[in-house]
Formats: sequence, structure tokens, C-alpha cells
Amino acid sequence: MELSLVVDAARFGDQRGHSTVRAGSAPRPRVGTLTTMPSVFTKIIDGELPGRFVWRDNHCAAFLSIAPLRAGHTLVVPREEVDHWIELDPAVMGHLTKVAQTIGKALEAAFSPAKVGLMIAGLEVPHVHLHVVPIDGVHDLDFGNADHDPDPADLDAAAEAVRVALRKLGAADVAD
Repeated sequence: MELSLVVDAARFGDQRGHSTVRAGSAPRPRVGTLTTMPSVFTKIIDGELPGRFVWRDNHCAAFLSIAPLRAGHTLVVPREEVDHWIELDPAVMGHLTKVAQTIGKALEAAFSPAKVGLMIAGLEVPHVHLHVVPIDGVHDLDFGNADHDPDPADLDAAAEAVRVALRKLGAADVAD
């Protein structure tokens, strides 16, 4: 169940209107919607669900999509639960973009695509996430072409290729 609301910042959160009420572990601010449980991405970041991580820092994590458009399709997700990217703090958005750019360079090195695409859609999970995808054409960004049953060994190999490329680039926040 999801309920959209405007939060009274003076009563329930900080000056940006963040609610800090969450059942379970440490409070996690949410912006834009009130949900009854953490998002699937929060559960992945918190280790409650498995993920093939390639990056972790204090502000975000990046892991492979479980329904990749292409090998190496990576999601960059803020730790803070925010439903819509236009509600993100500009500094957080800047950080996500910087991380996506670094991962894009690693995808380019690991998979040799024509380009690396960057997309924010946000319809499938109510938690901001940037899709970073190695592409050879615009058709490679069509979610109708997603592989909904990828071979786990292929996902593991792609994640390791991204981590190796990130290390070669000198990235400090590569996930193990």
C-alpha cells in the first residue's frame, strides 16, 4: 500500500519534509510518498535481499539489474528513499551522477559498447535509481527487451567485470 502526502516538516521531519519513521532497523528518510515498508532497493542495500554490488559508499550503492537490458546493466541507487528524482537533494543527485559516470567508464572498458546510456525512469520501483547501460543503439534502452530470466552465472561474470574495470580506473568505493 502506498499513500502520497505532503509532510508537515515542522512536525515530522527536517526542513526538506523528510519523514523519519520506519519500522525495523535505523530510521531512513523518505521523500514524496509514505510506504508501509522499505523499498526493494533498500532491502537490497541493507542486505535483506541479495544483490550483485559493484559500488558502495555512504550516499549510494550500485548493483546489477536482475532484469538486464544488456550485460553490465547497473542501477545506481541513493541510500535515502526518494520516490522521484526531482525531489532529490541536488548534492545527492550530483553524487549519483558522478558515480554513474564512473560506472559508465567501467562499463565502456569491460564491454566495449558504442556508448553507455544513462536513464532515469522510476516507474517500476518507488525509489530513485539511475540505469547505466552499455548500448549499441537506442533499442538497447527498451525495457521491452529486458531479460527477465538471466543466467546467474552471466550476472556474476558481468558484476566481476565491472568491479575489475572500476579497480583499474582507481575507484575507491568498489564493492567486494
